[in-house]
Amino acid sequence: MATKDTQRKVLAVLAGGVVLGVGVGVTLAAWNDSEFATGTFTAGSFNLEGSTTSATAGYAEHNVDDGDTAASLVFQLPEVASSMAPGDVVYAPFWVRLDSTTTNDATLLPAGITAGTGGNEANLSYTVTAIDAAETCDATATGDVVATGATLSAQTGATSVPLTQGATAGTPGTPVQLCFAVTAGAGLDQGDTAVATWEFTATSIDN
Repeated sequence: MATKDTQRKVLAVLAGGVVLGVGVGVTLAAWNDSEFATGTFTAGSFNLEGSTTSATAGYAEHNVDDGDTAASLVFQLPEVASSMAPGDVVYAPFWVRLDSTTTNDATLLPAGITAGTGGNEANLSYTVTAIDAAETCDATATGDVVATGATLSAQTGATSVPLTQGATAGTPGTPVQLCFAVTAGAGLDQGDTAVATWEFTATSIDN
């Protein structure tokens, strides 16, 4: 006959077996299910182009940082621009727009001006005004002044201009005309030239 101690051990083993059995049963009865999601992300395109010809033609790249040549502004009254006297004012139009591949609107901001080594840069001041694309860039032009400078080496004030992408895919954005006015000061040196390069930066914005 089994002693009480032996019965306790048997009961303990049976109890352990029961617990083990329950544990195995739970593991076998577990269910698993999974969900997976994937996404594809494609970057848009963004590019600014300019024209000295008109609002609709002559657009090209003019990014000197990428090895392109700066656009050569064609000032009104070239005979005066090539032989300016104190008090003379000359004007030049420059149209900018987002190209047909661009997928975002943008803001255009004057980023600065770099003077050359002609000698008369300090004796010429300028104003850049954003005007309607179809307006004539001359003394009668009206719009928002986006940059000014007391010399061709300075920029005092920078106001952004909105640029919109094309109304439909594959079409260029709405052009904005920048009207440059350069005025000869009283200290203009006879025979000296002046060269300046303006930089404008377009930054995309959320649509």
